[in-house]
Amino acid sequence: MKLLFDFFPVILFFVAYKLQGIYAATVVAIAAAALQVAWVRLRHGRTERMHLATLGLLVLFGGMTLALRDPTFVMWKPSIVNWLFALVFLGGQFIGNQPLVQRLMGHAVSAPAAIWQRLNLAWVAFFVFSGLVNLYVVYVGSGFYEAKQALIAASGQPEVDLAACAELFTGSVLGLCEQAHAAEASWVDFKLFGMMGMTLVFVLAQAFYLARHIEPEAAAATVQEAAQEADAGGSR
Repeated sequence: MKLLFDFFPVILFFVAYKLQGIYAATVVAIAAAALQVAWVRLRHGRTERMHLATLGLLVLFGGMTLALRDPTFVMWKPSIVNWLFALVFLGGQFIGNQPLVQRLMGHAVSAPAAIWQRLNLAWVAFFVFSGLVNLYVVYVGSGFYEAKQALIAASGQPEVDLAACAELFTGSVLGLCEQAHAAEASWVDFKLFGMMGMTLVFVLAQAFYLARHIEPEAAAATVQEAAQEADAGGSR
């Protein structure tokens, strides 16, 4: 559930994009991120720094996309967010007595200090990798950048709403616009399914790795808690 909640703005961005295009989706994503921050504040009396950072970067890059009518800015946002998280986790490696991932998970799991250090660095590497993969999809994998440049060269219009190709162009230029729109849609699909899939795979791999190194007393406590929960569930 936590993962789905964190992806809430991305999911709404995807839905809005399919209905109205990237500019409407950008507005929806900004509103969703703001609601996400407000909900956590009202529910728990605090705000999560990662949600705030995501909102701030979404307002910045999404605002640039809306003001300049250029989707490239909002496409950069996931990479910047991931690299910001990488810096935060890397800083946590050297600031304080525990790496950041241990501060987040240490209350529930007990493992040797060296394991927490490795997991923290693994998160750093994952965030850096995710940011690079996103840019690869934008500029190479989806073909968006090349298609966009071809459309600009043919139409002479640097600011085009790709969701309205049929209303703006005809003939060969229409074909270029539709090609750019399809490439843009490929990136949107990756933003939701690709990045969520990468995150799920990484979290599962981390869980398996951590399970191999949980200290014996923590493992016994975990088994006992699981047994108590099963008993409680059976009595309902």
